[in-house]
Amino acid sequence: MIEFDGASVRTDDGRTLLHPLTLSLSERRISVIGANGSGKSTLLRLVNGLLVPSAGSVAVFGRDTRTEGHAVRRSVGFVFTDPLSQLVMPTGREDVELSLRSRKLTAADRRRQGEAVLRRFGVDHLADRSIYDLSGGERQILALAVVLAVEPRVLVADEPTTLLDLRNDARVRSLIGGLDQQVVFTTHNLDFALESDRTLVIDDGRIVFDGPPPEAVARYREIAAAGIGGT
Repeated sequence: MIEFDGASVRTDDGRTLLHPLTLSLSERRISVIGANGSGKSTLLRLVNGLLVPSAGSVAVFGRDTRTEGHAVRRSVGFVFTDPLSQLVMPTGREDVELSLRSRKLTAADRRRQGEAVLRRFGVDHLADRSIYDLSGGERQILALAVVLAVEPRVLVADEPTTLLDLRNDARVRSLIGGLDQQVVFTTHNLDFALESDRTLVIDDGRIVFDGPPPEAVARYREIAAAGIGGT
């Protein structure tokens, strides 16, 4: 359960990035849609404590992100839009094994578990290639493998398919759809949003719709059309 209680975010110069919101997120798949700069990424970063609210609170499984941020981050994995922001080692194998260090495993156990993770996601054949020699889709799947290697209870993904072609978009969507974890993700791909159980529409730092994905997508299309008409 992810709970927002009057959570808002303001910058040091007084700009409001996210207006106060109170809601509970318990569904297995939750999508967040809205224009660039609407507050989607801000909301996601609140979930795992990458960002703490200026006012109000955010709690994950009862742990406050402000006071128990380290514990929250052990439960919540975060995947960035650009996998190169996440893959810090020369190869995917090294990245997965680095992630597994938090489990206090021996080097041999990290290698064994890392190999199993890479096989699970179908990228074991890429394990020893430079991450710079991989396609965008291969990098994104490796980034997901790195985050999921430690089995977080929640996965937060910020536009995980934005940089991908259609084939790799479908691969990543299928992978995310098959996970056991609760997943909260932002996306500009409205078909992807429709694959969730619940959709939040954000506009100008406010949630303007919260409910079934088809209705949410229709509401977002209305907002987008109104914006075009007003220019």
